[in-house]
Amino acid sequence: MTVRMTEEQDAQLTALAQRWGVSKNEAIVRAVDEAVRGESTDADYMDDYEHVSAKYRDALDKLGNV
Repeated sequence: MTVRMTEEQDAQLTALAQRWGVSKNEAIVRAVDEAVRGESTDADYMDDYEHVSAKYRDALDKLGNV
């Protein structure tokens, strides 16, 4: 795979890879993974919240009364 980028972008990628202590290829993979995780919607968060709050309702209620 070839990634076309400007010299500035390549310099930023190089700096990122050095900061993370990985190759530029691994830095790209991690950045893509991070970007995908960052696209979670409010609905995703609400689904997670509802699941956790239902599962731990008793504990949460007790903590609310402390």
